[in-house]
Amino acid sequence: MTEPLIPKHGGYRHLKSFQVSEVIYDLTVRFCDRWIRPGSRTHDQMVQAARSGRQNIAEGSQDSATSKKMELKLTQVARGSLEELKLDYEDYLRQNRLPQWERNDPRRQALIDLRPATADDVVSWAKRVHQGEWPSLGASTPSTSSTPSTPDYPEIAANGALALIAVATALLDRQVASLARQFSAEGGFTEQLYRVRSAQDQPRHLLAQGQIPQRPR
Repeated sequence: MTEPLIPKHGGYRHLKSFQVSEVIYDLTVRFCDRWIRPGSRTHDQMVQAARSGRQNIAEGSQDSATSKKMELKLTQVARGSLEELKLDYEDYLRQNRLPQWERNDPRRQALIDLRPATADDVVSWAKRVHQGEWPSLGASTPSTSSTPSTPDYPEIAANGALALIAVATALLDRQVASLARQFSAEGGFTEQLYRVRSAQDQPRHLLAQGQIPQRPR
């Protein structure tokens, strides 16, 4: 069976990195529309960074048919866009004097374990956190009472987004490493074209040398 000239490509909707990035994009649109001033540069930049993360994964997967190098590049661009978005969420928490949760915070881990498929899943998680279903490892905001105050929704949403961004970037890091190994081992479209041509030319070459008997007419 000969190697196809154009391999299977474009299956980005099955990539876990794309699925998580899509949730991040939808969540960021909701977050910015509610808690970032409409029309502000920050609003536009956060939405565009989230969109870029998702779109570049899709475009890279589609371009993989004829350019593994471009697929690798666009996947790295997606990774960079999500890193930029991560900084924006961290800035929001810091500038609004809201805590950034530790990596081992049970609320954060609960969201990761939930594996949300939509932004609505994240909203449901946020409501349960707001109701105190998952205990905090420390006070979320300064409080005069003996118990930590309940975190407000902007804090929950921003930290939830950061948890999902961490998942997506880890997936993209593995994806980039896998693509790099594949490109190193198999080359790109030019090398693939050469292999296909060589496989097609080999029977004619052997026939010319008399190694393959011709069929009698």
